Amino acid sequence: MLERVIRAIAGTFILISILLSIYVHPNWLWFTAFVGANLLQSSITKWCLMETILKKVFKLQ
Repeated sequence: MLERVIRAIAGTFILISILLSIYVHPNWLWFTAFVGANLLQSSITKWCLMETILKKVFKLQ
């Protein structure tokens, strides 16, 4: 379940940053790149910052 939540958050961040880059300023694409880089990093290292944050906030495991 936690993986589904993380994917939903990442997808939401990406969609919001794309909308912000269209309607506010193109530099919001850097946020999209940051989210993508974090997804790539977590697939390589098997460690995800968002997972750590969610576990601490919701006191999981």
